[in-house]
Amino acid sequence: MANIRSLIKEWLLPFAIAAALTLFIQTFIVQPVKVPSESMVPSIQINDRLAVNKMKLFTRFEHGDIVVFDHAAEGAEKVRYVKRLIGLPGDTVEVKNGVLYVNGEQAEEPYLLEKMNYSFGPVQVPDNKYLFLGDNRNNSYDAHLWPQMFVDESSLKGKVFFRFYPFNRIGPI
Repeated sequence: MANIRSLIKEWLLPFAIAAALTLFIQTFIVQPVKVPSESMVPSIQINDRLAVNKMKLFTRFEHGDIVVFDHAAEGAEKVRYVKRLIGLPGDTVEVKNGVLYVNGEQAEEPYLLEKMNYSFGPVQVPDNKYLFLGDNRNNSYDAHLWPQMFVDESSLKGKVFFRFYPFNRIGPI
């Protein structure tokens, strides 16, 4: 009986505490995500591993942030996405002549490699909703193609703040 107590005290209890702490951190503070597509190229590459700040209560989402969210773009099951925040609640968003306009002003987007080859909007983002586009605009499945183009605030998981893999591109995003 003493051996079992010793085993629990020395091995099982520390393991359980570490597992609970890891679960708590990933649920409420920081979570790793792996990027499965090229929709955010060149900013984020396929298979990059990113750290997401999940403390939404203390996070202010702003134009240009890279955000992780769940969205039922086709009206079916929700899918996890990593995209750039383009439209905040109340914003008017439009793409014309290959250029993005937010509230009538041309957006500065130094992360884009090419102009958009489509037109979009103008659309006004409803209250408690957001609009997202990928950086690889002409090859990104995002709001300009989604039947349900706006993402509900409750679906936002957090803001990407750090790339931790691959090691040669480690650093803040």
